[in-house]
Amino acid sequence: MTDEGKDTNAQRLLSLVEKIPAFSQSVSRVLSLAGDINCSPKTLVEVVSGDPVLTMKILRLVNSAYFGLANRVTSVHQALVTLGLNTLKHTALSLAMLGVLPRKNEAGLDIDALWLHSLAVGLAARRLAQAKGVSRSESEDYFVAGLLHDVGKLVYARYEPKRFARALEAAALDQVDLTVSEQAVLGATHAEVGALLAQRWGLPEPLGGALAGHHAPSDENPSQLTDVVFVANQVVKRRNLGFSGNPVLSPMPAGVRERLMLNSDVVADALAELPEELQNARVMLQL
Repeated sequence: MTDEGKDTNAQRLLSLVEKIPAFSQSVSRVLSLAGDINCSPKTLVEVVSGDPVLTMKILRLVNSAYFGLANRVTSVHQALVTLGLNTLKHTALSLAMLGVLPRKNEAGLDIDALWLHSLAVGLAARRLAQAKGVSRSESEDYFVAGLLHDVGKLVYARYEPKRFARALEAAALDQVDLTVSEQAVLGATHAEVGALLAQRWGLPEPLGGALAGHHAPSDENPSQLTDVVFVANQVVKRRNLGFSGNPVLSPMPAGVRERLMLNSDVVADALAELPEELQNARVMLQL
């Protein structure tokens, strides 16, 4: 592709991303706080409490079987005390993201199956991160990265439905990775669109990097977050938890295997309870 063609394609992708509906003021503030390591607990509570819809969703989720708390939580402040700042922050972020793009589309993509797949990848990524010694609080970053790794597909399904339908069909007929047919039909992959969307939303750079690289983790600039999301994605696809629209599994890159040093026994042990956890977590998709 010529430089002019690349520039035109980049402009087209940016125009797609710019069509995404704007967040409410409170959700935009939550997104900003999610990327601030110095986020004040009091500030987060005030922002979330000022949005009745977001507050209702958080309290319904916190009191569901997903968290399995012994005592009922009745306020955002109580949720903060019970769950901790990072978990509450990422819970608010996840719920905000799930409500951004509509489920209906003309591309033939099963959005409910995609979100189920994405939720399973998030849960698997969090468990694998903890198996690598990442703290429970910091592992929430892995959950969000897994949950959002395929968000670029939603952009294509909503705003490029006919061409994305052709890419889905070609991947299924030729049994090739969806990114290959996306590149051929649309000129860019959903991973690239997801990375642009992360920039538009002001998400932390490591999260945008994971969205960009979840199909091809970099050996030059390795990221454990990206590596773990890659592995979680393949494991979830192998277990047929939801469906991402991608008909093939990707082989494990040698670099990822060497960096993570997660053998099959460790992965199986870490994800032994994944189906049950996914069942409890489905409430997120209903909110």
